Amino acid sequence: MDKIAVSAQSPDLDGPMDQRFGRAAGFLIIDPETMESEYMDNGSSQVLAQGAGIQAAEMVAKSGAKAVISGFVGPKAFRILQAAGIRIVHGLKDMTPRQAVELFKNGQLEYADAPARPEDGI
Repeated sequence: MDKIAVSAQSPDLDGPMDQRFGRAAGFLIIDPETMESEYMDNGSSQVLAQGAGIQAAEMVAKSGAKAVISGFVGPKAFRILQAAGIRIVHGLKDMTPRQAVELFKNGQLEYADAPARPEDGI
C-alpha cells in the first residue's frame, strides 16, 4: 500500500490531526503497512498571506504520498493534488493520524471528488 500524508499538529501518530491542509502545522507521511512515519514541517506555509495550500500540496506531492487525509482541502490545493495523482480524503475531525489511517486501511473512508468549501463547517 502506498504512503499516506495526514495533516497533523505534531509528529505524534497519536496526537491530534490538523483540520487545515494548507496551513497545517505539518504532515505525517505514513506507511500504512508498518505505521512508520516521517514528519514534514509546514511552518513556512503558515506565514504566507496566500498560496499556503499550493505550497503544502507541492510539498506533499514531493513526499511520494499517494493519498492525503485532512479536515479541509481547499480548491487550489485540491487541483494540485489531483494533478499529481494523489487521492484526497477530507472532512475528518476529532481524531488522530493513527485512527484516520486505520479507517482508511479498513475501507471506511471515501475519496473526495470536490474540494471542501467554507460552508462545509470545517
